[in-house]
Amino acid sequence: MLRTEEMLLNMGPQHPSTHGVLRLVIKIDGEIIREVDPVVGYLHRGTEKLAEDLTYTQIIPYTDRLDYVSAMTNNYAVVHATEKLMGLEVPERAEYLRMITMELNRVASHLVWVGTYLLDLGAMSPFLYCFQDRETILNLFNELCGARLTYNYMRVGGVKWDAPEGWLQKVEEFVLYMQKELATYHDLISGNDIFLQRTRGIGIYTKEQALSYALSGSNLRVTGVPWDLRQHQSYSLYHQFQFEIPTGETGDVLDKYHLRMQEIEESLKIVKQVLDVIKEGPIMGKVPKVLRVPEGEVYTGVESPRGELGCHIVSNGKNKPWRLKFRRPSFYNLQILPELLKGENISNLVAILGGIDIILGEVDG
Repeated sequence: MLRTEEMLLNMGPQHPSTHGVLRLVIKIDGEIIREVDPVVGYLHRGTEKLAEDLTYTQIIPYTDRLDYVSAMTNNYAVVHATEKLMGLEVPERAEYLRMITMELNRVASHLVWVGTYLLDLGAMSPFLYCFQDRETILNLFNELCGARLTYNYMRVGGVKWDAPEGWLQKVEEFVLYMQKELATYHDLISGNDIFLQRTRGIGIYTKEQALSYALSGSNLRVTGVPWDLRQHQSYSLYHQFQFEIPTGETGDVLDKYHLRMQEIEESLKIVKQVLDVIKEGPIMGKVPKVLRVPEGEVYTGVESPRGELGCHIVSNGKNKPWRLKFRRPSFYNLQILPELLKGENISNLVAILGGIDIILGEVDG
């Protein structure tokens, strides 16, 4: 009989497949994982505490640095909460531009996940395809707001700039191109035997487990729960448009891949519908030059590519928040990892971790 001994291994915090500075302390017995302890905090910058010393407009660039793969959604989370507390009315065109940028950012975020996840599993070509198409979105954002990653585009009451001439036409061209290009992704990935063997039947958890760990986004919907804040707690102008909420069946990592690919399709549908109805108009509401938010508190949640991104603001009537707290979906989604890895072969660790789709800037805050 082969005799083995338990030993501790460190994976990270400098490791390409932890998608940032995540450290995993792994107790293994041979090739079987007995225990995993995620160690976070290497990227902690104290964003919530810093916000107490910043005006509401000054907070916006800090949100870009949380989930830096989906910074538009982070921008929106804080301005949406502020607007709700102030009772501000946002012009229709501004909301449409916000929706276009958030949904394009969702597509870009999922393309990053697909590309890097396949790279984790040993495939190079999908990474190149995904980043090539993501580059088109980043170029569109660069034309719109002058940045490619940290946008600082949303403003309390609207957006910083209107779309430049011809920009909406370029967005429409990209949507039509990407809708056709998804077939290429499926040809390249979805039927690949190695990919199917590495992802089918691993990282499975139930609906009850997902709810008990407060999972959200794709990590919740993969268990069959059709929960999406864009429909169930509608914000912005999402209630005006038709789109489906993709869900999974088995709850494994393969389901997460198919679900996120379907979410890309639905986001493209939303953008196309917005482009069909957007009209000329103001991009900023009636907002005072110095924002003084009325005394009170508010919590709002938005559907980021990783799940429910919440913003809780407590105001004492001044131009800075008395307290600001983010519900960061990557942090909550990560909590189920030790349970998923217990008893697994160490060869499946990267596939299960990558399937959760965490961003360490958001985990650490």
